[in-house]
Amino acid sequence: MMSLLAPVLFLIIILVAIHSWFGLRIIRRGIIFTDLAIGQIAAVGSAISVSFFHSDYIYLLTLLFALMGALLITFAVSRLRYIEAFIGLLYVLGASGVMLILAQNPEGSEHFSALLAADILFTSTDTIIKSTIIYAGIGLLLVWVLPKLKGVAHELLFFGLLAVTVTSSVQLAGVLVVFVLLIAPALIGLMQERFSPYSVALLAGTLFGTAAVIASYYLDLPTGYAIVFFGALSAIISVLFFDRNVRKA
Repeated sequence: MMSLLAPVLFLIIILVAIHSWFGLRIIRRGIIFTDLAIGQIAAVGSAISVSFFHSDYIYLLTLLFALMGALLITFAVSRLRYIEAFIGLLYVLGASGVMLILAQNPEGSEHFSALLAADILFTSTDTIIKSTIIYAGIGLLLVWVLPKLKGVAHELLFFGLLAVTVTSSVQLAGVLVVFVLLIAPALIGLMQERFSPYSVALLAGTLFGTAAVIASYYLDLPTGYAIVFFGALSAIISVLFFDRNVRKA
């Protein structure tokens, strides 16, 4: 069993590591649905590739649309007052666009389901290696380059790197899985003050991700949706039991 699950468990750790970093900053800035909106806009590119180009150029089109979404959000963060409303509309635009594009595709419903939450249980080793290299490169830019930038340049690189991350992650795991891995571990990490929020987020995400993968393997459940369920449930329980505002209320 371990020989089969080890690669995907390693992938879970990598996904949690990169998404928790973004998640902590997105939650603190109050732009929680940024990832979901960028992911859904990126999915439009994927849907166009499937419907009109026989899945050719899928990474290029997905990345292009993700960067477009990131550029719009970068503009919105610095210019608009009701940023969450704008981001929500971006998500709705992307979701409806995907449905319209896939409406006449015989395999449209199957592809749409995969865009939401893919089954990552049998992800190939080559794909995992490529993804690890991409995320490692993004991590280096986040640590060494991003802190040196300010203003618009900082925002462009931040959301640009988020777009590249989402592009790879959506193809691997789906929009909902990416959203949960971005928000749930980070939220759990922020519910306590004793340890580093990132360390707690990394541990929490790894634990619920591992539990979801093992449960999906033994119970023959869709792995993507299992990760979404376990992650959302873990974060909700964490908020209800450890958030000080809830206890005071």
